[in-house]
Amino acid sequence: MTVVYPVIFTLTHDKDDTVLAYIPDIDGATQGFGIADCIKMAKDYIGNALYLKSNDEIPIASAMNEVGVEKSIFYETGNSFVSLVDVELDSFRQRQKSKTVRRNITLPEWLDEMATLSKLNISAIVQLALKEKLGVD
Repeated sequence: MTVVYPVIFTLTHDKDDTVLAYIPDIDGATQGFGIADCIKMAKDYIGNALYLKSNDEIPIASAMNEVGVEKSIFYETGNSFVSLVDVELDSFRQRQKSKTVRRNITLPEWLDEMATLSKLNISAIVQLALKEKLGVD
């Protein structure tokens, strides 16, 4: 599912090229260094804000022509403009879930010693066994 929200970007004209972003439909804000970085940060903010929401709970995006720069909390900070930012939520959620986690497992000492001597990767073996048991790739 792809969501597209109008985002109000504000150019601050400071020495480190800070760009501020306000997402009115989510009431969220972020910043970046340069416009490309700020767009990336806005996508990340939107993805994280909607990460755990069901499709029914996702706020409906305002039409771009309904969002004026004066709605931004950064309105008086610099020059502002409105642009659309899209996030493919299914891909975002999948990337977040593909991070590795650390788990402790218990093995008999003799089995651990044999695996160590054979230079086996226990994590890889456990992953394969779990995937097989769960029927997933």
